Amino acid sequence: MVRTPLTPEERERGERLGLLLRSARGERSMVEIAAAAGLSAETLRKIETGRAPTPAFFTVAALARVLDLSMDELVVLCTPAPAPAPAATPIPALVSAPAPV
Repeated sequence: MVRTPLTPEERERGERLGLLLRSARGERSMVEIAAAAGLSAETLRKIETGRAPTPAFFTVAALARVLDLSMDELVVLCTPAPAPAPAATPIPALVSAPAPV
């Protein structure tokens, strides 16, 4: 099975998730949090560093529980801001050719 490449938005969302989890972990060790969530420290490391930008739902739920984060908070904080709309391009006026004389 070939995995579809991630979009830039998916990668950004994964990076935001990793930073948020790392921040929520505070001074607690990666091993402590991973064990409490039922994960390996390596899995948590990959999520925190953005190397695993799309972790499984239940993995995120377990980390949220251990870190006392709500899933609603995670969704809001990890969703990239929408890209600004492109500037409107003026439509050039149609110029008619002069009528032959």
